[in-house]
Amino acid sequence: MIPANTETSTYNVKVAVQETGLKPDTLRAWEKRYGLPQPQRTAGGHRLYSRRDIDTLKWLVARQGEGLSISRAVKLWRQLESAGRNPLLVQPEGDAPSALPALSGESGNPAKLREQWLAACLALDEAQAEQMLSRAVSLHPPEVICVELLQKGLAEMGARWYRGQTGAQPEHFASALAARRLHCLMAAAPAPIHLASILVGCPPQEEHTFAALLLALLLRRRGWPVIYLGANVPLLRLEETLQAVNPRLVLLTAQQLFTAATLLDVAFLLRRHQIPLGYGGRIFNAVPHLTRRIPGHFLGDTLPQAVQTIEAVIQAPPPLPPVEPASGEYALALEQFRRHLPAIEAHVWQTLGAINLNIDYQHFQRTNRHLAQGIVAALILGDMACLDDTIAWLRGLPDNYQIPAGQLSKYLGLYYLSAKTHLDDQSGPVLGWLQKIIAGPG
Repeated sequence: MIPANTETSTYNVKVAVQETGLKPDTLRAWEKRYGLPQPQRTAGGHRLYSRRDIDTLKWLVARQGEGLSISRAVKLWRQLESAGRNPLLVQPEGDAPSALPALSGESGNPAKLREQWLAACLALDEAQAEQMLSRAVSLHPPEVICVELLQKGLAEMGARWYRGQTGAQPEHFASALAARRLHCLMAAAPAPIHLASILVGCPPQEEHTFAALLLALLLRRRGWPVIYLGANVPLLRLEETLQAVNPRLVLLTAQQLFTAATLLDVAFLLRRHQIPLGYGGRIFNAVPHLTRRIPGHFLGDTLPQAVQTIEAVIQAPPPLPPVEPASGEYALALEQFRRHLPAIEAHVWQTLGAINLNIDYQHFQRTNRHLAQGIVAALILGDMACLDDTIAWLRGLPDNYQIPAGQLSKYLGLYYLSAKTHLDDQSGPVLGWLQKIIAGPG
């Protein structure tokens, strides 16, 4: 539902031009020829656009980007309205909200540009990679470049690393180039047209910044005053920033389970300051029921959904969805697991040596870290089932990044036996989950 105050006509032609990228002559021509949108007029005859008017123009631009003529886009708008549907909440081929223009297959195929950029990154060829980005910039809007080329390109690079098809260096190289491009676009974004400040960053311990940086850029290009805080925002520094800025909204993105858990402390801090939290990230897409544990507004599975949710929260904040807190049983298990973790890991390593299971110590440490972080996060969040995604991720890693797949089940079995040795009945959630995991497929 579009908030009622989006109908208030407060934006002049200059603002409409900045937000949509359309020329004033085009705005007047569309209004005269198609009657869409229909801005109000001041006493002096100057046009005043509402937020819905501007979003309507963006919707029409997006449909043009998909290959429709403006007349067909207007006809589609009318058809949706006649069917009782709000065009701003649907796309022509589905029910997903649209906040970004789609990339046309003409004049610079997005998949081809992305392939060429990835090939340059895999070769660590900075000049060629930048040339691909510059070509894309000359053909398409920044929003499209960021999503279709950079975001999808990094996702593909990460998938290749996960499958063992490339090393870590090309992935880091590509991430650095993509972040640099986003920072440049941020610096070139037009001046804000709204008053409400938004803080964007990553929760404590989260080092993956691309999603937060991309979200900050998209919001800034839509006229919002965004303060980008970057990676690993500590609670103390965040509280100082809240007092200095008094933002309307704080947005944080978490990609991993253990950083989703750190969102809880942030949410409680924001609640004390009566500032709403918006959150999202890969882990919430992979484990959807995690959203029941975070007292904030989930931004959605995609960037278009995130942008629309953010603007709705700012304009008319909906009530927070109900949250399921962790039980007392989980709190007791967390305290005991943390206290006995060093002994558990030492016991596992000693047992591995005693049975001559040949596992590299670096791989052992890396797997221990992922598993321990996941168990602690699951106990904080009050849901051991959310750890299943972490185990599936570990099972899928190539042998050169972790304990070999054939030995991972043996390692988990030893981990369970060691946990049983050092933990007591208060650790039921941990022991029950470990038992379930080792009983599953190897």
